[in-house]
Amino acid sequence: MRPFQSTIPLADAQEIIAAAAEPLARTETVSLREARGRVLARDLMAPADVPPFARAAMDGYALRAADTAGATRDAPARLRCVEQIYTGQMPVQAVAAGLCSEVATGAPMPEGADAVVMVEETFADGDAVRVFMAATAGQNIGRQGQDIRQGQLVVPEGSVLTASRVGAIAALGHTGVEVYARPRVAILSTGNEVVEPGTPLAPGQIYDINSYTIAAVVAEHGGVPVTYRTAVDTIEDLSRAVDECLADDVLVFSGGSSVGTRDLMLDVVRAKGEVLFHGIAVKPGKPTAFGRIAGKLAFGMPGYPTSCLTNAYVLLVPVLRRLARLPACHSAPAWCPPPTATSSTPCAWKTAAPCPRSRRPVTSRACRRPTATSRSMPTRRPSRPARSST
Repeated sequence: MRPFQSTIPLADAQEIIAAAAEPLARTETVSLREARGRVLARDLMAPADVPPFARAAMDGYALRAADTAGATRDAPARLRCVEQIYTGQMPVQAVAAGLCSEVATGAPMPEGADAVVMVEETFADGDAVRVFMAATAGQNIGRQGQDIRQGQLVVPEGSVLTASRVGAIAALGHTGVEVYARPRVAILSTGNEVVEPGTPLAPGQIYDINSYTIAAVVAEHGGVPVTYRTAVDTIEDLSRAVDECLADDVLVFSGGSSVGTRDLMLDVVRAKGEVLFHGIAVKPGKPTAFGRIAGKLAFGMPGYPTSCLTNAYVLLVPVLRRLARLPACHSAPAWCPPPTATSSTPCAWKTAAPCPRSRRPVTSRACRRPTATSRSMPTRRPSRPARSST
């Protein structure tokens, strides 16, 4: 056994990790249909107006507003319809004095018309149209460039592509978009006892949990999980596995980071790179390590599934989001309790985040989870004496 010589506060571990993580610079082009949630790698400017023409905003009649001056139901304006215009076709006839064109919502406006009167305010008998209201210029017309103007900055670099932004890019006519690459995360479970789910368990064996939970966390926070075959507890197999994982941006291994005689992963990391810390003053998750191998970030998570998942949220998630250029995630899932500091340290979550217990912003006052001795217990009221019947 090789007991811990010392541990560091969780806040110090977070600072060390944050200092080592830099956003990825490489980019890739993806289909616009696959762009949701990605981060735009360059400014997108509008090459043309959207819409590229003035269009009717109502079903009705395109006309000259001046021709309807003073029109009422008792004294309607009388016009002659010269054309029916539907979406997807351009007008052929111009609208002159005393004329109008029937238009569908979204249809291009004919030349000469400056207003649209909705069909409910009209009556048509053949090509004779009565209009029962006075129109104003610009009424019920969507102007050319009303949504986006040519030369306008539509989506700035660094934006996370939401549904509305994807729609705006589609409106510009793009089928693909340049985005920042997502970090590829190598996930390696270790241990002689760990086997893949679906395999019959031999005595002393357990199913691999951690590679599945870590992969889910990685995918949820902007990374690409890359799962490798479980490595057994030998220097040779662990060394081989780590070399394979170095093709990716980040290495996350579970197990082998504690102080037992077969906890050998730290030996491999030291031989190939550097260990920046080993051991954090938290429960669960004390035997957590972090280092660098060939410039790649390497996380050593505890083998115990609860400890592994808890520290994945606390330590790995901020790094993933920083590498992927995603906004910081300031809260843990409601079901995931923060690790409890073994010394009198502030709440494990950063002070800029809401306290996971109270969900209130954490200020300078330390936020600690209640313990069995400090938790206030409800106090029973003393029972009232029974009233006498006499």
